[in-house]
Amino acid sequence: MENPLFGTAHLLDEVDKKLMVLLRDGRTLIGYLRSVDQFANLVLHRTIERIHVGNEYGDIQRGVFIIRGENVVLLGEIDREKENNLPLKEISVDDILDAQRREQEAKQEKHRLIAKALKERGLNVNSELTQDEF
Repeated sequence: MENPLFGTAHLLDEVDKKLMVLLRDGRTLIGYLRSVDQFANLVLHRTIERIHVGNEYGDIQRGVFIIRGENVVLLGEIDREKENNLPLKEISVDDILDAQRREQEAKQEKHRLIAKALKERGLNVNSELTQDEF
């Protein structure tokens, strides 16, 4: 029988390293991995949620963050040298949240216009489809 810890055992090498974790809901978290279990559940310490809009970003302090393994899409170690030379501009949390809201509104408007154009051509759009599925 295959060792059930084989996949998650590799994560033990990442303990105490600064990691970036992309979640299924699209959020990006950055923090220090403090613990991992057989289900790839993670505990991050000194965690920030990084929001990107265009070439700007803002960080929201989240502290200790527990993540269910099933919600992790991507996980990787942060390169300290490259982290200090990001080609992105850091802005305040309020500004990045405002930019994110405007970006989401623009996507919703685009989705609405596409649905309207398709309806005018006799095609019904499933309203449960997300914008990314268009």
